[in-house]
Amino acid sequence: MLILAIIAAARADTRLVNISSRGLVGTGDNVLIGGFVVPSGSSKTVLIRAAGPTLSSLGVSGVLANPKITVYNSSGTIIAENDNWSSDLSSTFSALGAFTPHWWLQVPLALLVLGIGHRLVTLPLSWVSGFLLPRRFGLLHQPFRLWLADVAKAGAIATLLGIVATLVVYALLRATAWWWLWGALLFLLGYALLALAAPTLLIPLFYRLTPLQDGDLRARVLRVAARAGVPVLGVWVADQSRKSRTANAAVVGLGRTRRILLFDTLLSELAADEIETVLAHELGHQVHGDIGRGLLVQAALTLGTFWIAEHALRSGTRALGLEGLADPAGLPLFGLVLMGVGLFALPVANGWSRHVERQADAFALRLTGNAPAFIAAMERLGALNLAEAEPHPIKELLFYSHPSIRRRVRSARAFLPQST
Repeated sequence: MLILAIIAAARADTRLVNISSRGLVGTGDNVLIGGFVVPSGSSKTVLIRAAGPTLSSLGVSGVLANPKITVYNSSGTIIAENDNWSSDLSSTFSALGAFTPHWWLQVPLALLVLGIGHRLVTLPLSWVSGFLLPRRFGLLHQPFRLWLADVAKAGAIATLLGIVATLVVYALLRATAWWWLWGALLFLLGYALLALAAPTLLIPLFYRLTPLQDGDLRARVLRVAARAGVPVLGVWVADQSRKSRTANAAVVGLGRTRRILLFDTLLSELAADEIETVLAHELGHQVHGDIGRGLLVQAALTLGTFWIAEHALRSGTRALGLEGLADPAGLPLFGLVLMGVGLFALPVANGWSRHVERQADAFALRLTGNAPAFIAAMERLGALNLAEAEPHPIKELLFYSHPSIRRRVRSARAFLPQST
């Protein structure tokens, strides 16, 4: 049984004080006793909350069906007792001004507190790396207020998705011991829905998208897609130039939402045949099913992470005196486990990403047969994006999701004899 005493002082300016005890109920001299002292002459409102029969849902064995709470004063006189167990204490908590008894409110509130704290701590670094340094080196020309608006939008989306994901995890923690398996499956579904919704719901929040007006280039781009066997809805241009000089292209969406997306900076800085090779690389991802393969790899990493979190939470629950795996007070521990596992999983995910990027490069070279244009495009993109041409091998191994520019150029030059 877990007994929690919440003492609310008569004065409104005094904080609540929590006292908790946990142990086996026992009998006779071994009966569980949770004590607190109210000084004589003072008046305190005390809420004694106990978790008894419901502990079985948290993986606790040997739970009594109907234990009783009995409260004695210092003279040994019974002053209150209750065995009327209830799962709804909303009115009692509201009357005392105590925290919400609903786990589905406790979890997002705790997540928001942790998230805001993390954001405040990391905000100076985010400003330096995301705004100050890119502005100093000419990579970014977006005004600060617009940059901050983009950061706020991204943060709001991440917060909303994080709350939904965390609620799903904690609901599963309360429902089944196999939460880590069901969680990985549900997260796989969520990843797929995000990939499906990105072109129509997420990308327009950050870019103004317009159909490509250059008829000749549009026809050329669509012919490349047709040669690759990738049906697309059309070709859209994103106004990246109002933010940065960086350039890129992508084939975004799944099924009926699939479309070609070109940054306007790509159109202004690269020749048509170079754009064609960049797009062929992106089409290679579609031909190889890299979105689907990536979702499965991400789901496998999520499964492994959740499995490790399951064992870490069980150990942490005992060490920290939590009510169970689904105790919202364990949310910081859960977050630390995810961060720790993610740190070790990052090189694995990046290694997989570099593998599929090399495959897409090879596909682009075979499809276009134009290695010189591919080399020129890589070198130009590297210069525009201020990419490190040849990072240290360990740095590339751990942190790079794409092969270095120099490595990609060497691979394309090895293809030159075949393309002549």
